[in-house]
Amino acid sequence: MNHAFGYAGRIVGAAMAASAARLRPAARATDREERRAVFPGSLRGRLLWWLLLPLAAFVSISGVISFRNAMATADLVQDNALASSMRIIGEDIDWNDGSVAVQIPPAALELFESPEQDSVYYRVETSAHQLLAGGTELPLPRGMDPVPVLYSTRLDDGRPVRAAAYVRQLYDSGRTEEVVVAVAKTEASRDAMVWQLLRPQLFGEVLTLLLAMVFVYLGLTFELRPLMKVKDDVADRNPSQLQPLRVARLHVELRPIVDAINQCIARMGQQTVMQRQFISDAAHQLRTPLTLLDAQIQFARQCESRDARLTEALAGMHKSSRRMTTLTDKLLLLAQAESAAPSHTEECVDLVALIASVLEALIAFAQAREIDLGAELEDSLYVTGDEALTTALVTNLVDNALRYTQTGGRVTVQAHRSPDCVILRVIDNGPGIRADAKARVFERFYRASSHADGTGLGLPIVREIALRQGGTVVLESGEKGIGLVATVEMRPWQAAPRADSTKEET
Repeated sequence: MNHAFGYAGRIVGAAMAASAARLRPAARATDREERRAVFPGSLRGRLLWWLLLPLAAFVSISGVISFRNAMATADLVQDNALASSMRIIGEDIDWNDGSVAVQIPPAALELFESPEQDSVYYRVETSAHQLLAGGTELPLPRGMDPVPVLYSTRLDDGRPVRAAAYVRQLYDSGRTEEVVVAVAKTEASRDAMVWQLLRPQLFGEVLTLLLAMVFVYLGLTFELRPLMKVKDDVADRNPSQLQPLRVARLHVELRPIVDAINQCIARMGQQTVMQRQFISDAAHQLRTPLTLLDAQIQFARQCESRDARLTEALAGMHKSSRRMTTLTDKLLLLAQAESAAPSHTEECVDLVALIASVLEALIAFAQAREIDLGAELEDSLYVTGDEALTTALVTNLVDNALRYTQTGGRVTVQAHRSPDCVILRVIDNGPGIRADAKARVFERFYRASSHADGTGLGLPIVREIALRQGGTVVLESGEKGIGLVATVEMRPWQAAPRADSTKEET
């Protein structure tokens, strides 16, 4: 029988190894693809960029247009001032004793007064290039005519100026004289006017862009809150919690995604239920033949036999059948714990009476191993849960402590009430658990020690039941690093009867 099980184990192991070998190249390829992938970053950031880039382009274009408009306005004001000054100077040109005379009126230059203190230049000369007023450092445009000409030029020293010029014709006794009048000024006041006109518009556009960034970011944050809630709902779930996600307040665009996730969860739930049902059915089917086999082996051992090897083989078969029966019972219990709805069992369980019954059932096993089994319990401890599952939780904890504690050791069960929960502790002075094994003792079929007879399912069953009933399990070393302390926090029964009121009624 043992040979058959060993052969089956080798076949299963070979099949698993072959499957792993087939999956290994695919896994490596997937890892390479993930390493090559470029992560797109935050959805909020990408949406913010898509909204702000067109807005930034609009603000930039608007800024360029505003700058051009400010320059055109400043040029128009400057050109009008130049043309007015040029006209004033030209109107004061007259004949004096048969010759052309000019006197520059102060009003012609007062037009250019500004805080920037621009330099003003003028030039008045006849068609024969006789200078009547001003200086020759101001160049004249080509092709002069009576129509005023506005132009940009540079002085002899290289400074840029804006100038206006025209030709005035003077008539006296049939004599005609053409006089060229040109006025120019530097562009400091013009540049100052450009920025004076442009600054408020740029400030408004930049402020609009900043406000748009703030409001868009706040809007995206607010509108993405339902998606963040879905993320938190998925992240905070227990691996065995397969309820569908809520889609009540989701946007229309997000609902198909959540619906697809819910469909995947539903398929996973169906697959999980089928697996658990298979384990439960298989365990149920195995219990009857295993019980029959155990009875047949016991009967065979009672028959007289002079063959010592046969007696030894029957003893080994009896031990193996007992181990298979225990394993089947554990698998049934694990399947029952996994199939229970988490945190939905609201039955009142008397923890003190339950612990007493468990210790009574295990006292014979403790006496056989000469282990001191005791309890330190408060009165009136009621917890919320399923009585059968809670019994299995306590039984597995105590049984696990008894199996791994050395002969002549001590196991103590403690239970007391805390402000938020009811705390159950199983304390032993055995060898404890190594630090590197504490992270794996809740794995199925993992055994921290091979010296004790066990299935490797006791602590996984304890954790599964505790999680299903809204509790937690923690394993710690005992005092001075000796032994093990298994602590289970359970939900108290909210409607538990009070001891004082019971006494008063009595």
